[in-house]
Amino acid sequence: MSDQQAAFTRIVKEAGIPTTEAELKQHWEAEVNAQGVAFSNNSDYSPWWRIVTALVTKPVLWLVQMLIQNVLPQMFVKTATGPMLDLLAWGVNLERKHAAKAQGILQFTRAEVSGTLEIPAGTAVLSANINGQIYSLVTLENQSFQDGEDSLRVNAEAVAEGQGYNLSSGYYAVMQTPIPGVAVTNPTDWLQRPGADRETDDELRERVRNQFSAVNQWHTDAVYTAIMASFDGVSVDNVYFLHGAPRGPGTANAYILLDTGTPDQGFLDQIQSRISDEGNHGHGDDLLVAAMPETFHDLTADLWLNEALTEAQRTQITADITQFIRAAFRENQDYAPTLTHPFSRFSFSRLGQELHREFPALVSIEFAGSDIVSELNVPRLKSLTVTAQ
Repeated sequence: MSDQQAAFTRIVKEAGIPTTEAELKQHWEAEVNAQGVAFSNNSDYSPWWRIVTALVTKPVLWLVQMLIQNVLPQMFVKTATGPMLDLLAWGVNLERKHAAKAQGILQFTRAEVSGTLEIPAGTAVLSANINGQIYSLVTLENQSFQDGEDSLRVNAEAVAEGQGYNLSSGYYAVMQTPIPGVAVTNPTDWLQRPGADRETDDELRERVRNQFSAVNQWHTDAVYTAIMASFDGVSVDNVYFLHGAPRGPGTANAYILLDTGTPDQGFLDQIQSRISDEGNHGHGDDLLVAAMPETFHDLTADLWLNEALTEAQRTQITADITQFIRAAFRENQDYAPTLTHPFSRFSFSRLGQELHREFPALVSIEFAGSDIVSELNVPRLKSLTVTAQ
């Protein structure tokens, strides 16, 4: 019996409701005696008595177990799921966030700058293969290089909803239909609106819990967190505050961290506008919304792989391990290593363990350098070199 089921069983018992077949049978027989009903064939070996007892106790036991396993759990935020959790969230003025498509900027460059060149709407730009998944953005408008221009920024949108499209800079680099002499990438500040998966029960549950702290509406951390977490891609546990007047008296900072990628300033400005323009003032009169500060690290890793691998297999697993390490530094989410976090120690020994579990053909891996200790910042990769020895 799980701890949750044991807790609800205890609640039912404390209410005086029998919860086992033996207890129900005992109550049934006591009620028969209390009503003065006399049976001459109530032996335990009597088929008639056994069928009467079963017809009473079995259905009641089913109802009691349904109460314990299905009804009571849906009455509490901690254990409710699906539509019932939506109903509890509605009770504190929250709705589950829907899935959303990532939107941002693609930067096209060309070597030959003479003449004009159009990048048509609908141009598809693909990511590398990440654990069997290829992501795609499409341009939203016709844009053209003018004579003498070598760089062009074009608005683009993910082809589907989901957080997985919030890839770090440099991932979108392959045009589905190549244009001769033109290269493309997603720059560092590309993500104008993060993509998002449909909010999970656990994520919604965290927002509901935060809402209980925010109910006073006196612009405490919980109130600001509720405002920021209402935006796609922002979760309750990825909002950090810096108090103590960091920019002078009456100021505080709020830093937003995404599970994948880095928010664009335009996206942060939308959140800032929600707070400032709607008169949400606390911690004094000045709360600044910003992306989580970053530290950048050069990382090298030497691999020793199973000698039975072919050269093609060695190349592929080296590329996969590279993406796995990048996922740990929040560049993609198609692998699930332990992520870098503020106020934490990023352990390379743990990363090595996770790599061994994910890739059985990996014999050994050595990282250059020691663990990364972060404060109010998140470690990112400046460079990554992975070499198969």
